[in-house]
Amino acid sequence: MAGHTGDVATARSGLDDADPAVRGTALAALARAAALTPAHIVAALADPDPTVRRRACEVAATGPVEVAAQVLERLGDQDAGVVEVAAWALGELGERGPLPRTTVADLSRIATDHTDPLAREAAVAALGAIGDVAGLSAILRGTTDKPTIRRRAVLALAPFEGPDVDAALERASHDHDWQVREAAALLLGR
Repeated sequence: MAGHTGDVATARSGLDDADPAVRGTALAALARAAALTPAHIVAALADPDPTVRRRACEVAATGPVEVAAQVLERLGDQDAGVVEVAAWALGELGERGPLPRTTVADLSRIATDHTDPLAREAAVAALGAIGDVAGLSAILRGTTDKPTIRRRAVLALAPFEGPDVDAALERASHDHDWQVREAAALLLGR
């Protein structure tokens, strides 16, 4: 309730609670009350509990771009859910400002090598949102992954052009998954 009522002091007091659910909720409450600082986000990104780190990535997505380096570090998290949300957050942050130098390479590694399909999917989507040509090969590789990743990869091709992109879209237009075909048709203008 503190976030809805603007009770910043109560929300802030939850950041040190022993219960990770309370710490995560306190972050969201501070964000809702427009009282979340970069220091709050950075501290929560280092929390020992993955639910708090996931929530920190979520709130970082709409926070200041200056926390991007700490979000980028979460791509190496042991919890796949944290990696997934960190990748998504980087895509969001990349639309608002410059990201650390290694962001595209690190996201490309997650998109192609991570064992968790949701992490790969989020990384592919983030690469598309960022639109840097250095991430194109990882997105193209995503067009041959699981159906959900193929669909996301096809949509992530939107900011790119060239023969490799055209060939991937043409292949996707004949994919056995109807949503992949639909995404390709959308980009091909069919």
